[in-house]
Amino acid sequence: MQQLTTARPKTEVLVNDFVRSVYNWMGIGLALTAFVAFYVSSSESMTRFIFGNRMVFFMLILGELGLVFAISGMINKISAGTATFLFVLYSGLNGLTLSFIFLAYTRTSIASTFFVCAATFIGCSIYGWTTKKNLTSWGGFLFMGLIGIIIASVVNMFLHSNGMSLIISYIGVIVFVGLTAYDTQKLKNMALSQPAGLDGSVVRKGAILGALSLYLDFINLFLMLLRIFGSARD
Repeated sequence: MQQLTTARPKTEVLVNDFVRSVYNWMGIGLALTAFVAFYVSSSESMTRFIFGNRMVFFMLILGELGLVFAISGMINKISAGTATFLFVLYSGLNGLTLSFIFLAYTRTSIASTFFVCAATFIGCSIYGWTTKKNLTSWGGFLFMGLIGIIIASVVNMFLHSNGMSLIISYIGVIVFVGLTAYDTQKLKNMALSQPAGLDGSVVRKGAILGALSLYLDFINLFLMLLRIFGSARD
């Protein structure tokens, strides 16, 4: 009985430390993205360099995609330091491409949408962490929804339909709300399955991978909500 009582607090400490690390790195990534995006939007030369040349913009997008695939697909082959560096680099690059929101939307609508997104994200995370329902079955459905959003967004780049853009945004909110709960439960299961003597670098890499998943959920949810509630600058 004494051993069980002792083991339980140790498990709780390990889980709490892991989860805290995940959300800390997610917060660092979001803060860096916001800082870079605001800084770039305030520099006319930077905005002209990024958005005045399609080649530069698409190279940045390809770089971001490459970093996401590198972190997700090579997490077991790279060191914890490399994984952390790639995540920070990705957050910075994302700030470069997302600087357009400060040029397209009013700062008031950006701030209000951010708080709506944060409240929604927290609520979904709490649900994903506390629910007794197994959300594994959601994975396939949400992935199909994500693929559908990507295809529809690419098609709409040529159609330039405001109505279609709004429909994509509403569907996107539903998909990323679900992904937030789904990824949070995956994070919980990952934390609970950690062996007590697991190497610290392995834990760090798991935290970075978890932070990347939640970071992507938050950013995409924010962008979908901004399309719905954001007020365009004059």
